[in-house]
Amino acid sequence: MLGSETLSIRQTLNDVFGYQSFRPYQEDIINGLIQGQDAFVLMPTGGGKSLCYQIPALHRNGITIVVSPLISLMKDQVDALHANGVRAACYNSSLGAVEARQVLVQLHANQLDLIYVAPERLLSSDFIKRLRSFEIALFAIDEAHCVSQWGHDFRPEYAGLGRLRNLFPAVPMVALTATAEKQTRLDILCHLNLQNAHQVIASFDRPNIRYTVIDKAKPYLQLNAFLDHRQNESGIVYCLSRKRVDEVAGKLKLDGFSATAYHAGLPIAERKQVQEDFIRDDLQIVVATVAFGMGIDKPNVRFVVHYDLPKNLESYYQETGRAGRDGLPAEALLLFGYGDIAIGRGLIEKGGNSEQKRIEIHKLNAMVAFAESGTCRRRALLGYFGETLEDDCGNCDICLNPPQRYDASEDARKALSCVYRVGQRFGIGHVIEVLRGAKTQRIFDLRHDKLSTYGIGREQNQDHWSHLLRQLIHYGYLEQDIGNYSVLKLTEAARPLLRSESELTITKPRVKPGRKKRQERKIVGLEYDQELFNQLRILRKQIADRDGVPPYVVFGDASLAEMAATLPTDKDTFLQINGVGQAKLQRYGHEFMEEIIGFMCR
Repeated sequence: MLGSETLSIRQTLNDVFGYQSFRPYQEDIINGLIQGQDAFVLMPTGGGKSLCYQIPALHRNGITIVVSPLISLMKDQVDALHANGVRAACYNSSLGAVEARQVLVQLHANQLDLIYVAPERLLSSDFIKRLRSFEIALFAIDEAHCVSQWGHDFRPEYAGLGRLRNLFPAVPMVALTATAEKQTRLDILCHLNLQNAHQVIASFDRPNIRYTVIDKAKPYLQLNAFLDHRQNESGIVYCLSRKRVDEVAGKLKLDGFSATAYHAGLPIAERKQVQEDFIRDDLQIVVATVAFGMGIDKPNVRFVVHYDLPKNLESYYQETGRAGRDGLPAEALLLFGYGDIAIGRGLIEKGGNSEQKRIEIHKLNAMVAFAESGTCRRRALLGYFGETLEDDCGNCDICLNPPQRYDASEDARKALSCVYRVGQRFGIGHVIEVLRGAKTQRIFDLRHDKLSTYGIGREQNQDHWSHLLRQLIHYGYLEQDIGNYSVLKLTEAARPLLRSESELTITKPRVKPGRKKRQERKIVGLEYDQELFNQLRILRKQIADRDGVPPYVVFGDASLAEMAATLPTDKDTFLQINGVGQAKLQRYGHEFMEEIIGFMCR
């Protein structure tokens, strides 16, 4: 029976989808689902996740329900299935009344093999009642990381999907995602009641992609130089804001590149046309926000450029993974600027949920650590997802142009010993404070000033220890328990290093670029940037005119000078400015911090 079934699914793979053989893990997953077994599938972008539920949908009785977060993603999947002769439809808010009724008619007439729905539509009482009237073959939860608060694209509406197990206990379920570190994986299994599921975690490695990080300096000229030798190649340039997307796309067009913008602020018809032109190779470069790319199965994307720092490593991995899906050489370029960090933190601070902000700050810090790291990029990236790379990859900027290295064995032992002495219950910041002998009330209250490791690293600055601890994480000597406030814990690999049975050589810390020297003045004993001070005065006048008050009521010159000297970019530091209280922070803080961040990023 198993032999004939295997032959049958291979025949479906060939006859319907046109492939000669399965990719790793696909066949086992498909057979398990056909036999009614639950599954959790973690495969990289381009790894063939969709086939893992599309083939079982054609071999089990009833209809397969696919949960998807984006209308555009549903449409792309359904169009591709139609092209292969598979009976599929999507049922979402993009349909008109007549189209929606036609889909429901097909559904009740057993004329569909798969139907794609959003989670809120699926869980509505009317739709659940409708589902009870016919046979369901399978539930497929696509982009399953959306279930978890630790996922990089958390969607509250996904959290309710765990109800499906109670409502339809006999129906098998598969959860699929391309990006999930350990905490997110545990959350998915828990929220979807998949504790007994067959778990498949494929390698995250995409060896054909070359990862490069360069310091951002005149970024458009850097982008232009990168593209100069890639005139006939397809690629995506990601920017954080719609304004930046329009600006970069406009410049590329003027310079003769086949490029255009894509973001959620454009009309639906225009976005659809951009997508189709890109897929058909009528358009070379799409400059986009993260709204672009999910579900687009374009195998010949040769490069992905991040013009701005992504918010987390999950997004970076997923977006770079859109390059080289055909297995041929591809490039991922990240322009890294320290001003981007302030922008990222500012965006996170706008959120209302304190726990979610804590999670997002941790993920941003991990993204920064990756960009700053002197470790093989692939080793650092895979390590974040819990995969160990035994040797450096030889296909990233660090491997191809190695930075200066030094013997860090003694400092590493000091750091690892300190993590152990504080009970493996604290994060990077506290460990560094103990190493450097900080005299804080918290240190004294915890009696960590009495530890043997207190102050043993005071001769080195904070950047030195931060870089070293990040390297120890990348190399697998330490792990961060992100579900427990990012506390550091020793791994088994740390033991021989602590016992002096092995040595460690790492790269020297990345030198942070100094700020360009601008004209400075002194006021109230502070040196401050005259140009920024003038910009803040202009902003103050605009706000004063808007509110009908004298400018000094908004802020005095002394406050503006202090802002121009200390560059506050978050609520806590802005509150330290003389003349800023809670009311003025709430009323004016956002506008002034945005002005300062914009100035820093120039």
